[in-house]
Amino acid sequence: MKDNQPAADVLKDRIILVTGAGGDMGRAVAGSLGAHGATVILLGRTIRKLEQVYDDLEKAGAPKPAIYPMNLEGATPKDYADLAQVIESEFGRLDGLLHNAALFQGLTPIANYDIELWHRILQVNLNAPFMLTQALLGVLNRSTDASVVFTADQVSEDGQAYWGAYAVAKGGANTLMKVLASELETNTPIRVNSLDPGRVRTSMTLKIYPGREPTQWPTPDAILNTYLYLLGPDSRGVTGQIFRAQEGRPAESVSG
Repeated sequence: MKDNQPAADVLKDRIILVTGAGGDMGRAVAGSLGAHGATVILLGRTIRKLEQVYDDLEKAGAPKPAIYPMNLEGATPKDYADLAQVIESEFGRLDGLLHNAALFQGLTPIANYDIELWHRILQVNLNAPFMLTQALLGVLNRSTDASVVFTADQVSEDGQAYWGAYAVAKGGANTLMKVLASELETNTPIRVNSLDPGRVRTSMTLKIYPGREPTQWPTPDAILNTYLYLLGPDSRGVTGQIFRAQEGRPAESVSG
């Protein structure tokens, strides 16, 4: 998947929502989705950044995108229900949902972890994806071929020291993915998977590893094909798996 070149119109007529669309990874993914024919709904908390992505998509000749400002840290179930109603009204269905947004505030031992920060990180990285997915199941079910993609991270599987709430939230999101995949596999058109992008040259990675040389990591553009695979028709029937974007295949631990 990483090296296979998808067809130019592989996502034609698909409606795909991307959270964290104003960040480095979100911007790259949204651009690639639009370039391959998708109408992208850009969700994020900073309108200025979303407008920049919107302008980039329009300049590139992509289908007209949509902007939906939302702060996942403070969003309520009603906020998600309102979003679902807007998508139902404006588009009639949703073909793809990418949980790309993330909150990370540094490496801290559990003994010193701030309780308020713990709750904030779990809210953005675990509770928000749950509430958003739950609210959007109705419009996803109106698609004939819908895909939900969570963002995974190896640190959750390794139980890596000092990653605290972020690692716990990512582990919980992977379990949520598997539960949803099992529940939705029969009698719905919705497949659910996770994608671990690995260490990529983004502002978040530079924040985590401030002393490293950025060129040692691939740019977001280098790993986009796995996103296209999972959000497009080529992955139809594939569900409940964790993929590694820099390997282009499912993780052995869950693909059997």
